[in-house]
Amino acid sequence: MFELPIINLMQPGSGELLDHIKQKLSLDDVLLGHDDEHLKRLATVRRIISAVQQGGDQAVVNFAAQLDDPGITINTLRIPQAEIDQAVKNTDAELIAALDTAIENVRRFQNAMLSPDAAAVVPAGARAGSGAQLRIRTVPLGRVGIYVPGGSGAYPSTLIMTAVPALAAGVKSLCVCSPAKGGRVAPAVLAAAGRLGITEIYGIGGAHAIAAMALGTRQIRRVDKIVGPGNWYVQLAKRELFGIVDIDSFAGPSEVVVLADASAETSVVAAELLAQAEHAPGSCLLVTPDIHFAHKVQRELADQLVQLPRREMTEKALTFASAIIVTADHDSAVALTNELASEHVQISTRNARQDAAAITQAGAIFIGAYTPVAAGDYLAGPSHVLPTSGTARFFSGLSADSFRRRMSVIELDADSLAEVAKPLSVLARAEGFEGHARAAGQRLKNVESH
Repeated sequence: MFELPIINLMQPGSGELLDHIKQKLSLDDVLLGHDDEHLKRLATVRRIISAVQQGGDQAVVNFAAQLDDPGITINTLRIPQAEIDQAVKNTDAELIAALDTAIENVRRFQNAMLSPDAAAVVPAGARAGSGAQLRIRTVPLGRVGIYVPGGSGAYPSTLIMTAVPALAAGVKSLCVCSPAKGGRVAPAVLAAAGRLGITEIYGIGGAHAIAAMALGTRQIRRVDKIVGPGNWYVQLAKRELFGIVDIDSFAGPSEVVVLADASAETSVVAAELLAQAEHAPGSCLLVTPDIHFAHKVQRELADQLVQLPRREMTEKALTFASAIIVTADHDSAVALTNELASEHVQISTRNARQDAAAITQAGAIFIGAYTPVAAGDYLAGPSHVLPTSGTARFFSGLSADSFRRRMSVIELDADSLAEVAKPLSVLARAEGFEGHARAAGQRLKNVESH
């Protein structure tokens, strides 16, 4: 019977076991590694990017035929609107209703969090009452590329959680790439696209899809930003092309930290850990100050594991970077949860709201016995595209704000320019930029001459 390991931090040597898990979750090796496997992956990604840059659509089709769909051609690269419409028509009504619920909830949340266009005028001169005006103008990105993984499953939720925030932000042009298997993109993904009104979908995946969206081909117009999860090749391609195009993040395996004490229901905690392990690879950690509770969850998890249809895959995921961690006391458990800066933090404690307030480093926080992480994965409202691998220390999750740019707008009149011209010229000349100083001075001369 499988047993999730228990790391008791009160015992000697336990810190090393915890450090080992942290290292496995870190992106250091992926981003900075020099082992043969990493270098081979990186070389492959660079070769694909170069080929797409040189060969355009034909190179994309060649890679797609090799890796995903042998029957793909340039003419079948883009999914026809009729197939999207047919997917909507053929999709079970219950699933359509669920898609619509998720789309509406995410749209409502994203629209609510968007601040109105910040066009407030504020004084900007050397003195209050200056005639200068400063404004911040917020505009949506023009075109966004969305990657929806295929492979072992269909993920319409990924399309919802990436497309709806972009649409809420006002993005007008969306391009979706998702691997076609047997000549077909997953019907559930097409159905979600149909309900969202997305018509530009290409049946391609992998690094070549990322390269096509970032660089542009004859058929696939280049985008301003690429979002969405994928395997290491997809992630490395996004990393290589960052700067040519914006990206959401470099994502590692999905992860959850459950912070729980003896007040929690063991069956619920075990189910939450197993739900995360289904991602394969995925990391699930239980942090608790109660050793007896830890053993109860360990037994319950083993009992539930044998009931899962994807038992073998889930059990394998549990051996990657998962454990039950027992701390000296409750405060230490909260502190460790914060330190781990996990993608998902689920809190099942006596004072869950109070503990949640103490968590400052997490992608998303789920409070209480009735809030599974799955609610955030599918339809609560916030996007499920969240920082992983401890990057919640400095990254935020995807939202409508991720698809908007802010531009400063500066407008001076003659009086306000006169007020700032002298210090402006002093600074410019101190840096050796005489032309900058004269650009201000010439304007004042023109005013005086009139």
